[in-house]
Amino acid sequence: MDNLIKSYKGFNKDMTCKDKQYEEGKEYTEERAKACVYGMHACEYPIDCFNYYDPAHSVYHAVEQGGELSRNGDDSKVASTYMRIGARLDVRGLVKAAIEYTRSRTTTEYTDPDMATAGDRGAATAGDRGAATAGYSGAATAGDSGAATAGYSGAATAGNYGAATAGNYGAATAGDSGAATAGDYGAATVGNYGAATAGDRGAATAGDSGAATAGYSGAATAGNYGAATAGNYGAATAGDSGAATAGYSGAATAGNYGAATAGDRGAATAGNYGAATAGDSGAATAGYSGAATAGNYGAATAGNYGAATAGDSGAATSRGKSASGENGLSVARGNEVRVKGGMGAILVIAEENTSDYDIAEWKAVVVDGEKIKPDTWYKLENGELVEAE
Repeated sequence: MDNLIKSYKGFNKDMTCKDKQYEEGKEYTEERAKACVYGMHACEYPIDCFNYYDPAHSVYHAVEQGGELSRNGDDSKVASTYMRIGARLDVRGLVKAAIEYTRSRTTTEYTDPDMATAGDRGAATAGDRGAATAGYSGAATAGDSGAATAGYSGAATAGNYGAATAGNYGAATAGDSGAATAGDYGAATVGNYGAATAGDRGAATAGDSGAATAGYSGAATAGNYGAATAGNYGAATAGDSGAATAGYSGAATAGNYGAATAGDRGAATAGNYGAATAGDSGAATAGYSGAATAGNYGAATAGNYGAATAGDSGAATSRGKSASGENGLSVARGNEVRVKGGMGAILVIAEENTSDYDIAEWKAVVVDGEKIKPDTWYKLENGELVEAE
């Protein structure tokens, strides 16, 4: 096929798009193509993919398009009758591709050791500790300790300790200890100890001990000991001992000793010794000796020696201490475990043999306010529930 173009496509995480299943390395055809109406769609400018598939819930691939082509005037979206699915790209890969895309389309270049400035769709390059500024759709590159600023749809790259700022739909990359800021739908990537901030539906990635913040529907990833914050519907991931916070319906994951917090209907997961908190109807999971807390109608799960707490009508499961609110469910299994619940809650407790994980004795009861008191810890002795301190 003679008219092949290189572009980038977003998919749901199961590699579907508009109820059509795709696979890497496969070729697909359709009879007609009209942008935003029918045919198979992808974007020539990588960052435009974020307009249609946000980083928190999507995957991205390089693709080849051909056959009948139809373009969308609002951005770089192209509809085609032929598409071949290439390699998968992470956010870093998309950022790199966006920078190369912009550089390959520049019309004017100015280079100066101290300062370089280019007009719209231009390219500006400055040496170490220099400053580079490019206009709309431009590319700006500055050396170590320099500053690079690009306009809308631009790409900005700064060296170590530098600062890179790109406008809406742009991509900003800064070296170690640098700061990168990208506008709405943009992607910001920095090295270790840096800070990355991306706008709504953007993606922000920071290295170890860094801080990453993404807007609504965005994805934020920080390295070990870092802090990651994503807006509503976003996903936040932090390494061991880090803190991850995601908004409403978001997902937050923190490593061992870390803290993960997700809003209502969200999911929070923390490793061993960590703390996971989810809002109403959310799910919180903590590892060994961790603490998991979920709101009303939520689910909380903690590992060995951990504590799980769920609100009214919620479910708490642990191998340590489990507590739920009114009409909830508290389940604990292990050695010297505890359960409690509000009025109408069901308590299930099982003690294992100390030599293996087989159940030695168990009991299931309902909190009725008479035989079993509400909001009172119970343990199992000789097959019966007794109050525990």
